[in-house]
Order: sequence, then C-alpha cells, then structure tokens
Amino acid sequence: MPRSVSRVRGRRKSRARARPVWRGLSAIVGLLVASTVVPIAALRVVPPPTTAFMLASQARDPATGEPCTRVDYRWRPRAEIHRNLPRAVVVAEDQRFLEHAGFDTRAIGAALDEYVAGGGMRGASTITQQVAKNLFLWPGRSLLRKGLEAWLTIFLELLWPKQRILEVYVNVAQFGPCLFGAEAAGLRYFGVHASGLSERQAALLAAVLPAPGRMRPGDPGPFTRQRAQEIVAELRRVGDGSYLAGL
Repeated sequence: MPRSVSRVRGRRKSRARARPVWRGLSAIVGLLVASTVVPIAALRVVPPPTTAFMLASQARDPATGEPCTRVDYRWRPRAEIHRNLPRAVVVAEDQRFLEHAGFDTRAIGAALDEYVAGGGMRGASTITQQVAKNLFLWPGRSLLRKGLEAWLTIFLELLWPKQRILEVYVNVAQFGPCLFGAEAAGLRYFGVHASGLSERQAALLAAVLPAPGRMRPGDPGPFTRQRAQEIVAELRRVGDGSYLAGL
C-alpha cells in the first residue's frame, strides 16, 4: 500500500476517534452554559426567593452563634427604594459600575500593586461580582469560587441591564446578622421603609457592606460614622453628574 494512502487512512481514523471526545466536550460546555443562562435569565424578571448567602452558615444569630431561624429579607422593586441607597452603594463599593463590563481592571491592578508592595490583599470585587457571589455561591475565598464568580459575572453582564444588577444588589446584600436587603435594614435600624431612607441613613448602610457581621448602621462606631460621612461628602460633590448620572 502506498505510504500516502496509509497516512490518509491514519488521519481519518484519528479524526474518527476524536469525534466522540469533541461531542462529549461540546455537550458538557452546552450543559454548563444552559445551567447558567436559565436561572440568570429567569432572575432578570423574577425576584430571588432566597440566595446562597442567606442559606449559608454566614447567616447566624449573633446572640447564639447558631444559624438564623429566620432570615429577614423583604424584596422591594427599584421604584420603592429611595435613590439615596443605590447611589451611596455605587459611591462606596464600585464607582466605575456603569463603565465596566463586570470587572474593574484598574481596581484589580491597584489591589495587586498594594499586595506586592507588602500590604494586605484587599478586595477589588465589583457590584456585579458581589451579586454573582451572593446569589449563587458560598462565603470564603478559593480559586474555585473566584472562577465560578467570574463565569457568573460574565453572564450577569450579558443578560441583565445595569439597573437590574443594582436593584438585585440592594435587595440581597447583607446589612447585618440574619438581615438582607434595603427594606429589612431600613425598618430594623431606622424604622423607615426603603422608600424613605435619608442620605445619611443610606450612607450608613453602604458603609457596613464590607463587614455586615461586625458593623452596625443603627449604632455606628467611629469608623462607620467616618466612612458614612465620606460617602455623603462624595454624593454631594458628584451630585447627578459623572459616574452617578442616571442613578
């Protein structure tokens, strides 16, 4: 048999053996994409009934240390949440929220530079990344969780408008032990509905987002008060311009 014919047959056999592998990989990727797209597409229009963080061990009663017997979570549409809160959250957590596609490369670079210079590793998560984590993932840090968070963030940005991402965030963010969302936090700490949050109250809520288990908006310590004052000052400096335009 001529060598050229033999080589052709060998290549055909190799391709034939590879087809089932590629089909299997394609099926796995398709299943992964579908299992991501379906819940995210549904939650674009349906309020989340609960979140992974509400179900996680982080939601504990501070008096007993036991898992919460009742999580206080009350969904409110964006129209029933005073604009003070979404604006304060963007000031405090993600000032490039309207500009980026889910990942703030400048914040990531600054965090890495600080770490290399000998500082601690601070977070650089965007609001979209925090929504992905709160809705679907678990507390803690690991490469697996960060990888899944990045995957989910891509689809949230593709399938949801920015206003929906922000609406979900202020509804599912943790503001205290067993306490999630603007409505529950406003009633617990200030005796007002989310629609009635003042600028200072919104700033206090935004100030505790990095450590809701330790910081209390209703009885703020010096650090929380100072952080809230900084947020209020920035809100007034920016007004309706710059990165808060349209919020």
